[in-house]
Amino acid sequence: MLNVPTLWTVFVVNFLALSLIWAYVVGSYPTLHAARFWTASAFLAAVAAAIAMGRLSTGSLLPFVVGGTLMIFATSLGTMGVARFYNRPASWMTVWGGTGLCGAGLVLFYYVFDSPPARILIFSAGEIIPLSLTLRLLISAGHGRPNPGAQLAAIVTWLMIAIYAMRAVAQFLHSGGNFTYSHFGALQSSLVLVMVFSAMAWNFGCLLMAIDRLRNEVADLALMDDLTGVANRRHLLRRLTEECAISERSGQAFAILVIDLDGFKVINDTYGHAAGDACLQHFTLMVQTRLRPGDMLARAGGDEFCVVLPNSTVNEGITIARRVLEVCREDAAGCEGGDIPIAVSIGVAQWSPEIGVFPDRLVAAADHALYAAKNNGKDGFAIYDHSPPLAPEQAGDIVLREASRKSA
Repeated sequence: MLNVPTLWTVFVVNFLALSLIWAYVVGSYPTLHAARFWTASAFLAAVAAAIAMGRLSTGSLLPFVVGGTLMIFATSLGTMGVARFYNRPASWMTVWGGTGLCGAGLVLFYYVFDSPPARILIFSAGEIIPLSLTLRLLISAGHGRPNPGAQLAAIVTWLMIAIYAMRAVAQFLHSGGNFTYSHFGALQSSLVLVMVFSAMAWNFGCLLMAIDRLRNEVADLALMDDLTGVANRRHLLRRLTEECAISERSGQAFAILVIDLDGFKVINDTYGHAAGDACLQHFTLMVQTRLRPGDMLARAGGDEFCVVLPNSTVNEGITIARRVLEVCREDAAGCEGGDIPIAVSIGVAQWSPEIGVFPDRLVAAADHALYAAKNNGKDGFAIYDHSPPLAPEQAGDIVLREASRKSA
């Protein structure tokens, strides 16, 4: 059986190692704010265990009282990290208040009423309550797809709650021997070792959660245009493929807009590419103010953009096209001095059964409508009419209903 000093040393070394790992994560990924709480939690747990070791040399329970209070605070910090990870509010007042009450209770039942069962009950409650709140977050179904790290942390949390509860109950029932942390028996030593490895597993679960979050952020960046911050061409093609498949199954139409900035080459040649980039960024900001929830703006390349309008007809596409033209014209009317006015041409097309699951056909239809809008004097929109049906051998037979500037 392991002796008491060895077990407390394992405590300290374990939590110090975890704090170093989390400190490295904080330094490498400063935007992962939850990691700061997990770093502080592991470090304070190591400090708490080191202070509690003073019981072995002083013969006083005061190191246990201080160490136990710090351990409760460390656990609360860990649960705050989980709350921050899921963008939930974490109250410092609640943490300080709960820790203070537990510390006061430990002092009360040591100096005023010496009651080991009461001290163990208070300490166990101080650990179980924040862990239970964390468990609700970890097993909640509202966070999207299952996260393996969260599942691991949830299982370990259940285990730690069970151990704390079992220890408190056993102490009150006077079964299993004396459950103090100064005189370990076989059962106590086993429980302490389980708690040490549980703490490691809990932190590794949180680490897996962080890795999964960072991996998803990298995946999102791969689908985002670096300059404008909207979806890139890869994301656009993926979304169009999904929408075509949905429409093929349900028969529900959707529409797209293909937008091209008028005279963008002249802007680049006259004002420079930095000014052209600024125009693209400004344009995306304007357009997004005129889109509906669920609509997706993507940069197809260069100065060409595409708007995907789910569950929409060509008439709703016309409405959005008019909104885009309106905001661009209002912005151009307010340009002064060195401001660069932005004008656009728009092609509108709607999915039809002839397009099927081939998004390139829908984009081709919207492109032809865009060319018609350009030929019609620019700063307007044109609509693709699926009559006759679009087919590979009929790509040149396209009927367009064009809208002039005034009618737009």
